[in-house]
Amino acid sequence: MLIRPSGERAVLIEVDTLAQAHALAAALAAAGDPRIVDVVPAARTVLVVADAAAHLPGIAARIRDLESDVSTSAPMGELVRIAVHYDGADLADVAETTGLTESEVIARHTAPEYVVDFIGFAPGFGYLSGLDPALHLPRLTTPRPSVPAGSVAIAADRTAVYPRSSPGGWRLLGRTDAPLFDVTAKPPALLRAGMRVRFEAAG
Repeated sequence: MLIRPSGERAVLIEVDTLAQAHALAAALAAAGDPRIVDVVPAARTVLVVADAAAHLPGIAARIRDLESDVSTSAPMGELVRIAVHYDGADLADVAETTGLTESEVIARHTAPEYVVDFIGFAPGFGYLSGLDPALHLPRLTTPRPSVPAGSVAIAADRTAVYPRSSPGGWRLLGRTDAPLFDVTAKPPALLRAGMRVRFEAAG
């Protein structure tokens, strides 16, 4: 574990694995340290933001104390179920490319329990691992200038939901009405790193 300064009120902790990043973030959240105002896990790092620069040395010491408690497996995160209308613009193309029927694509997309590896690209956009290998396809050669909010998509070995309208090159399987990001909600993002996700076909 390597702790580096990051700006005036934060430190960036580098770890070896995604599981360790999730475990450290969970341990910091459980510690309830009032000096810490935000914890942001990524693929191999955890950003810890302090309420004041003067508290950074104490926070760094607290993080070092937690190092022995950070195992290679993170605690099981909260399960979120997301209902999906599988009528996406790329569903037929994904079926043709993979040699599956549209119903088989939907079945393979809804079967796994996914894990939110980290949040990025846009507020509330979770990168979910666990996609069936049969659905591993590259991004579109030409990205769309606008992807509707709520679009459920796949690219490479991941799946995701677009929290708001934005450009994007992922292949669209369907759409959800679930609010992925609402600035007035607490917390504003539906998904957080370490959570588990199940997609369910909407009737």
